[in-house]
Amino acid sequence: MTMVEPLPLTQDVDGPHAGIWTLTLEQPGKPVVVLEEGLIRRLEATLALVPRDARGLVLRSASERVFVAGADLKAISEMSDAQLEEYLTYGSKVFGMLGQLACPTVAAINGAALGGGLELAMHCDGLVAAPSPSGKPYPVGLPEAGLNICPGWGGTNLLGARIDPALALELTMSGRTLLVDDAREKGLFDAFAPASADLLATAKTWVGLPSLRAAQRDGAPAHWIGRTNSAASNARRDVAKASLHACASMLGAHQAESPAGAVLAAAHAGLAEGWQAALRRERRELIRLRNSPEGKGAIQAFLTKGK
Repeated sequence: MTMVEPLPLTQDVDGPHAGIWTLTLEQPGKPVVVLEEGLIRRLEATLALVPRDARGLVLRSASERVFVAGADLKAISEMSDAQLEEYLTYGSKVFGMLGQLACPTVAAINGAALGGGLELAMHCDGLVAAPSPSGKPYPVGLPEAGLNICPGWGGTNLLGARIDPALALELTMSGRTLLVDDAREKGLFDAFAPASADLLATAKTWVGLPSLRAAQRDGAPAHWIGRTNSAASNARRDVAKASLHACASMLGAHQAESPAGAVLAAAHAGLAEGWQAALRRERRELIRLRNSPEGKGAIQAFLTKGK
């Protein structure tokens, strides 16, 4: 078996953040961090090393420009249906490890967090962000529908637990993203650092709050739209009820075969059948949309534009 090199994992051994660990997402030689199988395997290996007595875990990015720019669309476009199903299932398993650690977790968002990057972050108990070093606002969101596909790692059921569920559905069904200041105003973040240089300290302070030890550990993220029993101090109230109302109000307004219809179907699956059902529906819809002429064309145009 090939050994997988873990990602950088460091511990504060003294001071106010003693006992808090920091995991750094990195891809040496690449200008930004992009989700691909190698990175996910390194993440899995690293999460397995976090000790049970850790006080908290901060998930950060080594990139100065982005947190995570999204998934590797080229690789996804080249996979067979069976390979894509396996890949999405594996990614969900690894991301889910964040929600099963014995300690609270927080994503420290320093730049663009898009698609799978935001889905990864939302598997953490908290989201902490900061202005970009350049001062230029960066995008945050789930843009998949703009490429005629849909999220595949839980985004349809995660975003609505962080901001207003109706707004989350509208954004995800359209693929519209928010600039960081708008996302902050909508309540996406649990804390916001005054400057980029303060992000890590702010995240460590947040994740060290004693009240966060009440976060749910039951096989699903602490924050998703179907959760009705969260004791976490940063949980939004009545999320499931509001999500059910938002889904009901949109039923019939979008064609089932469209990306918007796929998002709505996955959100409804989660509310009706549970977290794993939501993930299964997302995978099914993403594979279907990826194979459609519209999905193939949009992905190819995106890849061509990036050359």
